[in-house]
Amino acid sequence: MARPRIVIVGAGFAGYQAARTLSRRSGGKADITLLNPTDYFLYLPLLPQVAAGVLEPRRVTVSLTGTLPHVRLALGEADRIDLDERTVHYTDPEGDGGTLAYDRLVLAVGSVNKLLPVPGVAEYAHGFRGLPEALYLRDHVTRQVELAAAADDPKTCASRCTFVVVGAGYTGTEVAAQGQMFTDQLVRKRPLPEGRRPRWLLLDVAPRVLPGLDERLARTADRVLRERGVDVRTETSVQEATPSGVRLSDGEFVETRTLVWCVGVRPDPLVESLGRPQEQGRLLVDPYLQVPGHPEVFACGDAAAVPDLEKPGEYTPMTAQHAWRQGKVAARNVAASLGSGERRAYRHRDLGFTVDLGGAKGAANPLGLPLSGVLAGAVTRGYHLAAMPANRVRVAADWLLDAVLPRQGVQLGLVRSWSVPLDTASPELARVPGEAGRSPRSGSPETSGEPARPASGTAAEKASGKSVSGTAAEKASGKSVTPASGRAAEKKASAKPASRRAAQKASPKHADDTRGNPAEGDS
Repeated sequence: MARPRIVIVGAGFAGYQAARTLSRRSGGKADITLLNPTDYFLYLPLLPQVAAGVLEPRRVTVSLTGTLPHVRLALGEADRIDLDERTVHYTDPEGDGGTLAYDRLVLAVGSVNKLLPVPGVAEYAHGFRGLPEALYLRDHVTRQVELAAAADDPKTCASRCTFVVVGAGYTGTEVAAQGQMFTDQLVRKRPLPEGRRPRWLLLDVAPRVLPGLDERLARTADRVLRERGVDVRTETSVQEATPSGVRLSDGEFVETRTLVWCVGVRPDPLVESLGRPQEQGRLLVDPYLQVPGHPEVFACGDAAAVPDLEKPGEYTPMTAQHAWRQGKVAARNVAASLGSGERRAYRHRDLGFTVDLGGAKGAANPLGLPLSGVLAGAVTRGYHLAAMPANRVRVAADWLLDAVLPRQGVQLGLVRSWSVPLDTASPELARVPGEAGRSPRSGSPETSGEPARPASGTAAEKASGKSVSGTAAEKASGKSVTPASGRAAEKKASAKPASRRAAQKASPKHADDTRGNPAEGDS
């Protein structure tokens, strides 16, 4: 009897957990293939610490081949899924196509940056969904502080050391908190003219930071941010982004070279191509995570609209907490469908939330107990160490070194502005030159420059404003949107999309869900 073929698409929180659980339960009696663009699982909750220089990039990556025995890794991006033929068509990192046949499919493709119909945002902002964006933001912020320190014009200095973060959910709050500490350390070594201090603005249309969470957590986070010097502005949004700054909803124009977009996420565009019933861009599944009409297909994480059995009539939110647990349930139910064990419905209750505010401070309410300050910071870091599948010692070592040594404020220049556009279906991949002629999933040819951006992004800005996460937009006034040395020609000539899905964008109906979870992460 042939061994069953199980294909898992995506190695985020849901996909990784599904692969790990199936690896343990199958006992080598099934062929398990994991399709993912990278060879690692990214622990997104700690990404702001990478951007702030607290953690080295590899600390938040977990090797798929090193931690998933009995699972075959197929590097590539899914372009199309044929539900009738039971095949997944994909493109590998070098542009070659491939096909995976399956008996059981677990769809865990996750989410991408959420866009809004705000002029200039797609051109001058970046998201915060992948490692390339975090590396770019770290370099960009360092460069702006260095250029500001050398600027003779006070106006230029002020704009370069002003950083705007849009979205005060988990990621935006943590990016602003970590960013203010990072730039304060940078200016100790590179004092700004007239004793100027870097300025961070955190904006959200909601009436408070961390909307949707316990108000005590929000008050704690708001107090810490303001004490640190972050300019928190609630009920405020961006009306327009330009190369020299942003215009706010109250009419003020803020001169800045940095716009960090953290307003939330939307389901991966691959979901829409399946032609199955959806709920606001997410694939509808039953409580057992199976797709109606296709019992061999399971979906979990941000890509799936899973009925919330604790709140009848609603769906579970797009959070890492749910994605992690849904991945485990999906794996159990896949095994049950092959005759091993019994299936079960997905049911989960939140155990609390944690927010890392940088340094030793945090905000948390484990099991409903509100905590703040150093104790909350310790609980938050303890949670992350317990939740990480690997690298715990390395992460703890970096935290210890950061507590006793100054951070290294150098820019490596590995990621350019054009390689991490906001509007992309593959935020985990940086664009690379030399890929002209590849066609995205929709079948249309790619151009040699950046992909066309829709005139309108997603629907109205959500109050919760989370995900896991945006990087900065490189914006030199009157210059190119590439790094400050004036590489306009480089940008025009070499901005080739690495993703085969880059041209397929989600429609406005995909934009309503944002993220928040106890690990501050995303699937």
